[in-house]
Amino acid sequence: MFKTNEGKLDRIIRVVVGAALILGYFMNGDGAYSWLYLLGIIPLVTGLIGSCPLYTIFGISTCPMKK
Repeated sequence: MFKTNEGKLDRIIRVVVGAALILGYFMNGDGAYSWLYLLGIIPLVTGLIGSCPLYTIFGISTCPMKK
């Protein structure tokens, strides 16, 4: 369904950053701009599925080439 265009390190970083942002929302949910933490859903999901729509649009791939 999705073409993998993220390498292993890219995916790990996205999942960690996404999870940290979502955790930040639950730890600081009463702040004025706390809803911005929910943007962590984007890197979390793209890291889990291994495909980034922006990478596809711009023709970028961090996934190593198969030889």
